[in-house]
Amino acid sequence: MSERTLAERLGYKATDKLLLIHADDVGMCHSVNVATTEAMEKGVVTCASIMVPCPWFPEIAAYCRAHPEKDFGLHLTLTSEWQHYRWRPLTSAKEAPGLLDKEGFIHRSETDTARSAKPAEVEKEIRAQIARAREFGIKPTHIDSHMGTLFAGIFYPVYTKVGQETGLMPMVLYPTPERIAQAKTEFGFDALASHQQLKKQNFVFLDYLKEGAEGKTLETRRKHYYDSFRALKPGVTEFIVHLSLDDAEIRNITGNWEARWNEYQIMTDPRTRVLLNELGIKLIGYRELSRLAFKPE
Repeated sequence: MSERTLAERLGYKATDKLLLIHADDVGMCHSVNVATTEAMEKGVVTCASIMVPCPWFPEIAAYCRAHPEKDFGLHLTLTSEWQHYRWRPLTSAKEAPGLLDKEGFIHRSETDTARSAKPAEVEKEIRAQIARAREFGIKPTHIDSHMGTLFAGIFYPVYTKVGQETGLMPMVLYPTPERIAQAKTEFGFDALASHQQLKKQNFVFLDYLKEGAEGKTLETRRKHYYDSFRALKPGVTEFIVHLSLDDAEIRNITGNWEARWNEYQIMTDPRTRVLLNELGIKLIGYRELSRLAFKPE
């Protein structure tokens, strides 16, 4: 008897196209918080993940307490990339000096973090972020990694271990040939061997992941997303989006604010939902997936 697909394990047909539309960077600032919650309430965003060390974390935590049905995970944060808008780790400089740059903030890039931080320091920090989220009343459905830092070969075992020990499903991918090559080249680890080990521990693997979008204008970006929806394959796919309003706050944080604003407009446009329905695409979130995590088939 052949192994059931992830779609079948979720109660769907193997030929069904299941899509998570996942918003990153919640908690980063007020503009991102408002855009994301509106896209979850009025648009097609099904789930999102929160950056616990960021200044606007308490606001989104309050929203989670008021809306426990919403599907929020944790965007475990080990980088602080913007020019002037920065944050620090939850662990102290004495506990985890390798997490800090010379200005006392988290490193700007995943490369700098991988070069400076020890796995034990990273483990202490991500456990602290999970604990802080729970202290604030958040009930996370999953974990993932801001800027992919935890997919570095030296940190990936920590990421998966902490996910299993805290009962939070980590975003991990089925090892297609392309992903195996990417893991080796970009992250320095053997994705196939890791998959075989994690499969024995009943981790759940996404079939496909789409990161980033093309198009500098609203309409070219919309075309990119709509074409991607039309090309969706059977199975479980996650699209990562980054949303914000168009306001002074986000314009002063990042030069790519317009892309975020355009994605917010696309993901809240009623035409987007109409297209997804016409294509027979079924929207799901991490809450459904997490029910399968760490449990034998």
